[in-house]
Amino acid sequence: MSDRVNSLGRALSPLLGALLLLLTATVLTAPAASAAPPLAAPVPAATLTEVTGFGANPSNLQMYVYAPAGVTAHPAVLVAVHWCGGSGPAMHSGTEYAQLADRYGFVIVYPSVTRSSKCFDVSSPQALRRGGGSDPVGIKSMIDWVTAAYAADTARVYATGISSGAMMTNVLLGDYPDVFAAGSAFSGVPFGCFATTDGSEWNSACSGGTVVHTAQEWGDLVRGAYPGYTGTRPRMQVWHGTADDVLRYPDFGEEIKQWTNVRGVSQTPAATDSPASGWTRTRYGGTGDQAPVEAVSLQGVGHNLYAWGMAARVLTFFGLDSAGPTPQPQPTGCAVTATTSAWSTGLTASVTLTNTGSSAIAGWRLGFTLPSGQTITNGWGATYAPVSGAVTATNAAYNGTLAAGASVTIGYQADHTGNSAAPGSFTLNGASCARS
Repeated sequence: MSDRVNSLGRALSPLLGALLLLLTATVLTAPAASAAPPLAAPVPAATLTEVTGFGANPSNLQMYVYAPAGVTAHPAVLVAVHWCGGSGPAMHSGTEYAQLADRYGFVIVYPSVTRSSKCFDVSSPQALRRGGGSDPVGIKSMIDWVTAAYAADTARVYATGISSGAMMTNVLLGDYPDVFAAGSAFSGVPFGCFATTDGSEWNSACSGGTVVHTAQEWGDLVRGAYPGYTGTRPRMQVWHGTADDVLRYPDFGEEIKQWTNVRGVSQTPAATDSPASGWTRTRYGGTGDQAPVEAVSLQGVGHNLYAWGMAARVLTFFGLDSAGPTPQPQPTGCAVTATTSAWSTGLTASVTLTNTGSSAIAGWRLGFTLPSGQTITNGWGATYAPVSGAVTATNAAYNGTLAAGASVTIGYQADHTGNSAAPGSFTLNGASCARS
């Protein structure tokens, strides 16, 4: 028996030696298994661009990115989430966040749903827990991609959304409290309100405003998405119309209960005001622009409440309206012509700004005060905020550069209560302009 074993060993020895040489060569020439993937590259400036292969994406979302030409070093990141039936490109063209990014230098991510409903998943068990799967995981991958591509400031990541996007904003802040600094939800519902277990995307009880919990119960739903997390929770701003017939107005109060509990602040407002006609704004846990929770109720307004100019208020809540590129030098001169054409309770205004200085202006903000009783209802050529009182008109993306001697004409429509006059004085980037 031993002779047979020795004979077998002698026969296999050359084969084993050859195999050892082959394995050694393979190890020496094979690529390292832990090699890092290629770093993300920035997208073309000032162009909405689809990005593919951005990371884990269990629900096959599309990713669109907008980075302004003047993106700042270590920029903030804004995730802008569309409504049911919408898309990332529709969110880009239907809101003014891109123009504001041109002004302030942050990068925008527009997630886009590919499922037939074009609604975000805010109801499945997978979506309502950190890392559980579905849309939130894909959106988190998008943020990671942008962070790598732009060396973004991970302490300044924000989310905003409309309708389904507002519900997803609530979900993102619940699932990833360590990722988001704040959120702003237009016509949404609390985290977990739309939860279902039968695969349905729709929860009629929640949409009807009949899901009611205590503040503690709502807060526990958020905390349950990331058990054990003890860090700072994001700030939240919520908007809702009293006449919303899609996601009923009681959901607004439930959102307030939830996020005041999550933030550990009183449900009694620390401040209440009316920044525009028909609006009631309440702030909780603080009285300033970056209170822990801010809620804006719009009297008589339905589900489609988002209007041009509101995004500027979102940026104020986020703190992104003062962190952009270095302000341009003040012009040596400017002149403004302003006229109005009025009827019984309304008016249109035409405003022409002329750069009378000797150098071009790259980025302008025209300040003026509306006469008492006037409220802007629509505008063109600029973003107007707020809509009454002391207003700032900020250039659009296409007219931000004003050459020496050049003019730009903008305008707005406004309601009035009797005084239909044009503003009496104007400032350009803080400097007084002559009236002509």
